[in-house]
Amino acid sequence: MLSNKAKYGLKALIHLAGAEGQCLAGDMATQNNIPRKFLDAILLELRNAGILNSKKGKGGGYHLARPADKITVGQIIRILDGPLAPIACASRTAYQRCNDCPDEDACAIRDLMLDVRDAMALILDRTSIASLRGRGRRSAQILR
Repeated sequence: MLSNKAKYGLKALIHLAGAEGQCLAGDMATQNNIPRKFLDAILLELRNAGILNSKKGKGGGYHLARPADKITVGQIIRILDGPLAPIACASRTAYQRCNDCPDEDACAIRDLMLDVRDAMALILDRTSIASLRGRGRRSAQILR
């Protein structure tokens, strides 16, 4: 499940992708219904990961370090939440063998979770922050 940290980080990046120039953290927090202190920590983490640049003082704020179409949702989720895999033995970046599994090659659960990880990564790594700006308004559709 996507954490609030990752959700708020994505909302802030979508906001920045649509902005001209610098954006203040306080304005982003207010306009996107994000707790300010939590957003400050998220923005710092994204800045440290090279996703954002910031400038202090008058005319300062945050801006994307590279074009929004070059930043993927998968990158952001991995930065803020960690690996995409639902279980550690299916992770490519944080693999850990299960203590209770005598033969992971024969494990049906691991096999399924590898498929889940691959499907999630396929979607998230092909979706840019720029493309998220044009999404939404699904409430008019019936989801089944």
